[in-house]
Amino acid sequence: MGFPVSYYCPHCGSVVELERDGYLADKSVTPYPLEGWDYADPSGDFEDADGVHFVCGESDASAVAWTDDVSDAADVENPGLASPCGRDFYLSFVKYEDGREVEAVPESDYVVIGGQGPSTPRGPNAGPRGPGGY
Repeated sequence: MGFPVSYYCPHCGSVVELERDGYLADKSVTPYPLEGWDYADPSGDFEDADGVHFVCGESDASAVAWTDDVSDAADVENPGLASPCGRDFYLSFVKYEDGREVEAVPESDYVVIGGQGPSTPRGPNAGPRGPGGY
């Protein structure tokens, strides 16, 4: 037998209720997936997954109900954002391997900063050059 548990979108604070079994332990709700966690759609068999992938305000699953409430929690990323915002967020359940709780790590996000950049370091004027321009 399931019961409704409330969560809020970490981007805008929109509140969702998810009907689920009580034996599941929540680890976190984050705007990003955790590395090594497998997420299910809320309309699927999410209780056998490591968590649930939500799209804020979107789901016609019978286990999901979007309320008209908006959380005023201090950790909402952008409280002025239109609610629901339509952005992804993730409910992660506590996960165990070999009898020990798995630590949560955000998935790696690789970013290229500054493109190619200079081929040599530039700094302050190095002073006069020696003979032959070296």
